[in-house]
Amino acid sequence: MSGTGPIRVLIADDQALIRIGFRMVLEAEDDLVVVGEAADGEQAADLAARLRPDVVLMDVRMPVLDGIAATAQLARVAPDARVLVLTTFDLDEYAFGALEAGASGFLLKDAQRAELTSAIRAVHRGDTPLSPRITRVLLDRLGAQPPAQPAIPDPTGELTEREREVFLAMGRGYTNAEISQQLFLSESTVKTHVGRVLAKVGARDRVHAVILAHRLRLLDDDEPMPPVR
Repeated sequence: MSGTGPIRVLIADDQALIRIGFRMVLEAEDDLVVVGEAADGEQAADLAARLRPDVVLMDVRMPVLDGIAATAQLARVAPDARVLVLTTFDLDEYAFGALEAGASGFLLKDAQRAELTSAIRAVHRGDTPLSPRITRVLLDRLGAQPPAQPAIPDPTGELTEREREVFLAMGRGYTNAEISQQLFLSESTVKTHVGRVLAKVGARDRVHAVILAHRLRLLDDDEPMPPVR
C-alpha cells in the first residue's frame, strides 16, 4: 500500500460511462487518484499486477472473467490491493461469493458519493464497509456452513487472552465501539488490539477475520449477535 500519498484506485467495470462517472467522483477528492481502468475481470487482474493499486473498485458482472473470479485471481497477483466489490443487484450470493474470494467490502452502485469515497478509505485502512443486512447474511451463512474439510490450521495460539476476546467479538460482527462497550476498553485500545489480532492470525482485514473465526468453529452459536443497525 502507499504511505502518505493519495490512495491509488483501479476501476474495473465493463460499462465505459460508469467508469467515467467513478473517475470524476474520485478525482474530485484530494486523497484519491485513479491509476487505471479495466473493462473486464482479466484486464483488471493484469492491470493490478502492473499498477499495484491500493484499492480496486470491482464490478461483479463483467465479460471474460467476472468480478468474483477476478477478485480471487487478484488476491494472488496483487495481494496488497484491497477489493471493493460494486454491483447493481443487492444479491446475497454475490456479496458472499466476493467476500469468500478475497474482497474487503461490498457496495451497491447506487451508493451516494460520500458512501463510495468513505468505503474506499475504509477498505484502505483495513476496515470492512458492509451494510448491516449484508453483515448479518454473511454471519448467518458462515454459521450454517459445515466444518471445513480438512480442518484448517488454527493461527490463534499466539493471541493473548485479551486479543482472543477481541478476535471472537470481531467474529460475531461487533464494531470497535461495541467491542469497547463489551470489554470496557477505550476505542483507541480496541483499534490497537484489532490491528495486532489481524497481524497475528494472518487476516487481510476485518471481514476475513470474521470468516476465519467461523471456519475455526470458535464461536458459541448461542451467543447473541449484535443488532442490525
